[in-house]
This record gives sequence, structure tokens and C-alpha cells, in this order.
Amino acid sequence: EVQLVESGGGLVQAGGSLRLSCTASVFTLDVYAIGWFRQAPGKEREGVSCISGSDSSAYYADSVKGRFTISSDKAKNTVYLQIDSLKPEDTARYYCATSLSYYCSGYGWWAPGEYDSWGRGTQVTVFS
Repeated sequence: EVQLVESGGGLVQAGGSLRLSCTASVFTLDVYAIGWFRQAPGKEREGVSCISGSDSSAYYADSVKGRFTISSDKAKNTVYLQIDSLKPEDTARYYCATSLSYYCSGYGWWAPGEYDSWGRGTQVTVFS
């Protein structure tokens, strides 16, 4: 089973930036798509981005387009989520997960049910 470890979260002032990392225990980035999700207290888990294992195509939720950038370093078996222009509403615990497929499904990459292994998350807190 793939184990994922997220890092890079923190306490940041609005307008700042963070780069989150998701490192897999075994080589997987050429095989499976990786998704980033976030969950704020009292809210459902929200898919924010996905990167395909096949061609590194990137997908974003409308709420984060233009501010979030997903990328991968296959040599390091790590996927990154660059978050710029942080807003207080970005405050959440951020998780990465391996997809059940090698590509981000256009029909539902944002759905948690499309993913198998999950990390424990990293907390992002944005203050104004």
C-alpha cells in the first residue's frame, strides 16, 4: 500500500504563499494520478487539484484557479501544491491522495471516492 506524507503547511498572513509537498513511499507518480483536497472544520472534503500520472495534466477547482499550481518531481516521488495569494477562506487541512486511475477523470477527479490511499494532512491557517 502506498503511504503519503504531506508537509509544508503553516500559519500565514493573507496574501502570502505556501508550497505543500506530498511524498509517496513507493514510486507511483508515473502510474497514478494524485489529488489534493482540503477540509475545513464543519465542511466536506473539497477537491482542489489533480495531476495525471500519464502526462502530468493538471486540473483545478474553480475556486482556486489562478492561485494554486500543482506540479510533480518524479525523481523525488513528490507532488507539490503551490498556493499564492492566500485568503482566510483557504484555511483548512490539506490532504493528498492517490487516484484509482492513472489520469484525473474529467467526470469526477474532485470526488474523494475516486481516490485510494490518503495522507494524514497538513494544516494551513491564513489570518488577515
